[in-house]
Amino acid sequence: MNIIYDKIGKGYDTTRKADPYILSQLNRFLEIKENKNYLDVACGTGNYTSEMARIGGNWSAFDQSETMISEAKQKSNVVKWSKHNVENTNFKSNYFDGAICSLAIHHFPNLSKAFNEISRVLKPSSRMILFTATPEQMYGYWLNEYFPNMMKTSCEQMPTLTTIENAMNIHGLTIESTHPFFITEQMQDFFLYSGKQRPDIYLEKQVRDGISSFRNFCSKKELNVGLSKLQSDIETAAINDVIQKYKNDIGDYLFIVISKK
Repeated sequence: MNIIYDKIGKGYDTTRKADPYILSQLNRFLEIKENKNYLDVACGTGNYTSEMARIGGNWSAFDQSETMISEAKQKSNVVKWSKHNVENTNFKSNYFDGAICSLAIHHFPNLSKAFNEISRVLKPSSRMILFTATPEQMYGYWLNEYFPNMMKTSCEQMPTLTTIENAMNIHGLTIESTHPFFITEQMQDFFLYSGKQRPDIYLEKQVRDGISSFRNFCSKKELNVGLSKLQSDIETAAINDVIQKYKNDIGDYLFIVISKK
């Protein structure tokens, strides 16, 4: 399997850290309790895992990228870190009292197999909290104005809410509720649309290097043209009209609260 984060992982974490508001929402929906066992699915460099572990509970986390897990291990010696493919882990069945998965399901090659494995390791009546974006939401990012090819590819790799629901239902998982999330100027985790209210951050290479869409889907030509146009629009304040043009009420990302029957 081609593990992209083994290739782009170096330096990836420089501008990425757990955002306090996202962290608070994950905690609120998961309802963390002491002495319960929790799992971070496709944990990346473990920014959210290590912070969730400080809130409470006994945490395990895995990722398929050795590069990411190596970074994660430096952040906490309390979390049990391991390297696994999401379709085949070695965790005990019906072991975890809850799970989170943040900005990762679009990397799963087979959602049904992934949810089958997640369902297997979760206890009945437990919850999993997904943080993701739908294609519909991403087509509403003003980044489409400057990097159309990159965004088209990024949108196409994202599973729709219906696709997610269909993939999990056959494995005893159901969507309990969904909660749209809107990017604010206070965002501290610089993932794809974190610069919605601060467009100037995309001019920084260090920020772009922490965003997989820029690393994987943006050609050098498109990047140069897009950045030039973006910088000009920022200088002339034309960016304000562009941002207004893409304003919508469906949210920029989505929390999906999932329960196991």
